[in-house]
Amino acid sequence: MQRFLNNPDNLVDETVAGFVKAHRDLVHISPENPRVVVSNFAPRAGRVGIVTGGGSGHEPAFIGYTGRNLVDAVAVGEIFSSPTAKSFADAIKAADGGAGVAVLYGNYAGDNMNVKMAARMVAKEGIEVATVVANDDVCSAPPSERDRRRGVAGEIFMWKIGGAKAATGATLSEVQAAAQKAIDACRSVGVGLGPCTLPAVGHPNFQIEPGTMEVGIGHHGEPGTRVESLRTANEVADDMLKIVMDDHALPAGTEVAVLVSGLGATPVNELYVLYDRIETGLAAMGMKVHKAFVGNYFTSLEMVGATLTVMALDDDLKALLDMDCASPAL
Repeated sequence: MQRFLNNPDNLVDETVAGFVKAHRDLVHISPENPRVVVSNFAPRAGRVGIVTGGGSGHEPAFIGYTGRNLVDAVAVGEIFSSPTAKSFADAIKAADGGAGVAVLYGNYAGDNMNVKMAARMVAKEGIEVATVVANDDVCSAPPSERDRRRGVAGEIFMWKIGGAKAATGATLSEVQAAAQKAIDACRSVGVGLGPCTLPAVGHPNFQIEPGTMEVGIGHHGEPGTRVESLRTANEVADDMLKIVMDDHALPAGTEVAVLVSGLGATPVNELYVLYDRIETGLAAMGMKVHKAFVGNYFTSLEMVGATLTVMALDDDLKALLDMDCASPAL
């Protein structure tokens, strides 16, 4: 393993320190908790606060979406591990402007447990919390069990919509409904071509044999639905699009937002090769791409691979997606 490391046990804290120094115009570390990154624009008096959190190793998620009209505070966990309940609680308190806080996070056991604990902790201080749990990963459970699906890159659209809705002065229930509408409109799939290595372990935490790929892989290397021989970029793009759109079942003429994210080690030019084919496929289905995002938006250390997220839009979601924002990642 050849990496830019000091002590692997200090990687998360050093990451946060460097991130905040590089983006001091937008974010700062909470004086109450070094594992909480706070927007310089938060809290906003009389406005709903937006909080998220998750394990490190997915940069620019989660901290990269802290900023103006986006996420107000982020709880930072260890590599691929949930933030503590205290960090979530401190993030909620940092984002609270007196109108309640919406916690928008992914569907993972540790996050579910710690967010619930945090909500109970801050309730004692009179802070109202509403939650939305992202579950956009199509391959992690069938449609009939969507509540078991993992949250992946669709979370970015959930944060964008939730943050924009809060910026309009909406109530906590209205922000929660907008964020829920956003994630309900998202479907995602991931394809892995190579594993990643946890720095403290020093070897890959799963295997993808040379010449093969894993379809439906999760952001932590969770097993996909099938392993097969590596195919051309166009064939992979067609497969990813079919998986997502078969689950979506959208009528022709639907406007969509598309996000193609690398998983950490995929060259950006290859992501554009995938996107070229994906947009062609969407056009053939009668879909209209309103906005596209291509790059490293939600990674998995140095995993080789990509995710595709398609969000169906209506006029309300379009307006919120288009609202001006500022963060290191978006």
